[in-house]
Amino acid sequence: MSVTRITRDELAARIAADIPEGAYVNLGIGAPTLVANFLPDDLEIILHTENGLLGMGSAPDADHVDPDLINAGKQAVTELPGAAFFHHADSFAMMRGGHLDVCVLGAFQVGQTGDLANWSTGAPGAIPAVGGAMDLAIGARNVYVMTDLLTKQGESKLVEACTYPLTGVGCVARVYTDHAVFDVTPDGFAVREAFGDNTVASLSELTGLTLTPVVERPSSRFARSGTAQREETCAPTPVVERAKRDETPAAGKES
Repeated sequence: MSVTRITRDELAARIAADIPEGAYVNLGIGAPTLVANFLPDDLEIILHTENGLLGMGSAPDADHVDPDLINAGKQAVTELPGAAFFHHADSFAMMRGGHLDVCVLGAFQVGQTGDLANWSTGAPGAIPAVGGAMDLAIGARNVYVMTDLLTKQGESKLVEACTYPLTGVGCVARVYTDHAVFDVTPDGFAVREAFGDNTVASLSELTGLTLTPVVERPSSRFARSGTAQREETCAPTPVVERAKRDETPAAGKES
């Protein structure tokens, strides 16, 4: 079955389009860091890094790399005017204390009730501990996942129930994939936006799950309560145009 897949940059641009002005945001290690490169210059969106920076900018070009200025994934970053540096403990207090409006994380699996598994597959030699992803998953007001829909073996990362060790329980609000955008609802996954020739039916076949289209209800953008507010919209975002406008390369490895 031939289906449309968008690129990592296009997906990062799609996520950036859903982050409203005034939001405090953490971008997880790997592919989610690409989102920083597509945030609109005319909006104030404050990026937080786990290692103690508030006011992170996009990735620098090769001539402006500061080896002392990195994110939690040890990638070179920039600082915006007014940026603040602080102790690791203060950073985790922000994460655990509900002070972040959005975090974007990678995933190995997302369960249809919003459970997240993104730190270990249980394979020999896997990393020994969950790390800060656990704090972000339970502390951020809205948890978004950025991931490929399918593994390299063709298995769906959207599952009825996670079989890998959990990062957080019932924490994911939305999943952005290279095939479509899915909301986590009380009835399971709902397709918010399908890319190209993907349909609800074809996505159901790929995932092996019963999927439905999103049913819009009047609500604010941030369901869990927060200061950053914006109205929901179903309008498709021109992800290809947004991604192509910024050709700055940024390395990212999906979690």
